Amino acid sequence: MTDVAEEAGWATAKTLAEALPYIQIYDRETVVIKYGGHAMGQEEVAKVFAADAVLLKLLGVHPVVVHGGGPQISRMLDKAGVKSTFVDGLRVTDAATMEVAEMVLSGAINKEIANWITQAGAEADVRGVGLSGKDARLITAEKVTRTKKDPDSNIEQVVDLGFVGEPTKIDPHIIQALLTSETDYIPVIAPIGVSEAGETFNINADTVAGALAGALKAKRMLMLTDIKGVLDANGELIRQMTLDEARDLITSGVATGGMIPKLENAIHAVESGVEAVVILDGRRPHAMLVELFSEHGAGTLISK
Repeated sequence: MTDVAEEAGWATAKTLAEALPYIQIYDRETVVIKYGGHAMGQEEVAKVFAADAVLLKLLGVHPVVVHGGGPQISRMLDKAGVKSTFVDGLRVTDAATMEVAEMVLSGAINKEIANWITQAGAEADVRGVGLSGKDARLITAEKVTRTKKDPDSNIEQVVDLGFVGEPTKIDPHIIQALLTSETDYIPVIAPIGVSEAGETFNINADTVAGALAGALKAKRMLMLTDIKGVLDANGELIRQMTLDEARDLITSGVATGGMIPKLENAIHAVESGVEAVVILDGRRPHAMLVELFSEHGAGTLISK
C-alpha cells in the first residue's frame, strides 16, 4: 500500500469517527427530502443522490423522498404539442396537461428514482418504493384558489389554475408501515393528490414535502435546490435563521422569486412539528451527508 493510499484510509476513518455524534442524533429519525431542480434530470447526479439515500438508511436514518419534475413535464408537453401557460410561476393545468404531468411524475420520474435507490442498495437489500399521493389515501387534495390584481382596475380577480391542488389531509400510514418494516424501504413520493370526489391534482412538490414532513413529525426536512441556500441582502449565505427572521426576509423583499414559497413552506413545516428545515444545494455531491453529519452543515437551517 502506498503512503498516499494509506493516508486516504486514515482520513476516511477520521471522518467517520467525527460523524458519530451526528449519526446518533439522527438514529431512527425521519428525514423528508425534497429532491428537485434541474440536477434531478442528470443521471450521474441522480445515482449519487440514490447512493446517499441508501447510506442514510444504513446509518439508521429513515429517509422519505418527495420529488418534483417541472422541467421534465415541460419537455414532455412540448413533445406532445401541449402548450403551457403560467400565472405567478404556477403552471395552469388543464385536463391534457394533468394527464401528461401524472404520467411523467407518477410514472417515469418516480419509478426511475425508486429504481436508482434499489440498484444503489442492492448489496444490502435497501429498496426504493415509488408511490404517489393517490396510493392508500396518502394525499387528499383540493383545488388551489388564487387571486390576481387586474393592472387596470386594481380589482382582485380569481385565477383558475385548473387541476392544481394543495393538500388538505395527509394519511401517513403507508409511509410509516414502510419505515417500520423489517425490510429497508425508502419511500419515493410523486406530488400527485386526489380529492374526496376522486379528481386528480398536480401539487407543488415543496408543499407536499412540507405537509408530509409535518404529518410524520420529521426531525429534518431537506429542500434540495439549485442554489446554495438562503442569501442575505449582500448575497451571502445565511447559515441559520428563526421563523421570524425568515418572515422578515419575505416582508423586506430580500427574498424574491422562488425563494418566497420555499421559505413559506419551511415556516409552515416547522410550525407543523418538524424540528428544522434546511434549504441547500442539491447539485453538490453528498450535500445531504455534509448537512446531517458535519459540524457546519451545507445550507440554511430554519427552526423556531
